[in-house]
Amino acid sequence: MDLEVCIDSVESAVAAERGGARRVELCSDLLEGGITPGAGLITTVRRRVAIDLFVMIRPRGGDFCYTAPEFEVMQEEIRQARRLGADGVVLGVLDEDGCVDVVRTGQLVELAAPLPVTFHRAIDMTPDLLVSLEAILATGASRILTSGGAPDATCGVAEIARMVQAANGRLTIMPGGGVSTDTIGAIAETTGASEFHSSVRTAFQSPVLFRKEEIAMGDIHDGEYRRFLVRAEEVRALVNVLDRLAAERAAALAD
Repeated sequence: MDLEVCIDSVESAVAAERGGARRVELCSDLLEGGITPGAGLITTVRRRVAIDLFVMIRPRGGDFCYTAPEFEVMQEEIRQARRLGADGVVLGVLDEDGCVDVVRTGQLVELAAPLPVTFHRAIDMTPDLLVSLEAILATGASRILTSGGAPDATCGVAEIARMVQAANGRLTIMPGGGVSTDTIGAIAETTGASEFHSSVRTAFQSPVLFRKEEIAMGDIHDGEYRRFLVRAEEVRALVNVLDRLAAERAAALAD
């Protein structure tokens, strides 16, 4: 069983690797749900970690129905991620009806090749997850990140289990959203999934001493002096749970 950790900094990438993560999903602006990181961040993370590096391809926050210029940006971001040493990319494109845009997603998958593509939680915003699964399969993507169309994977665990069954090994269904040491065991046992996605971030206060609390540089007014980091020990705790479950599955198959 493998763990993917969502990160937005070099420090978090290093911690994820030290904790035993199989892969990192590199984003910027996780408060917006994650957008494409800059070239400097991709380059530095690639230099510092040896585990697989998947890069988010998302030109902005908000919905997943992109204009022609935004789609052009996504294509260039994929080219850049490949040049900078990414092992895969993460993306999702929907149409105006909230359904998977098979044509444009397929174009991005083809452009990314031979790098594998994860279709991210845009699928959770579609009207029918099983229909969307088949559409994503048609694009050539190799993995789906999903909370089962629910606010988190614990709430959507039954739908994720149905998706794992429907996929039947044709592509990987990876639960994500609210995956923690308290929830990952039950999610794994109920869904039968073999890969899991977690942000496992810890908030801490900025070291800045002089503060103007009345001014905010962005729309989130309570976050100016908060930072978030992944800690290696928290990643290790998740990996330990997965290792134990994997051993139990192997033992059950051997009986």
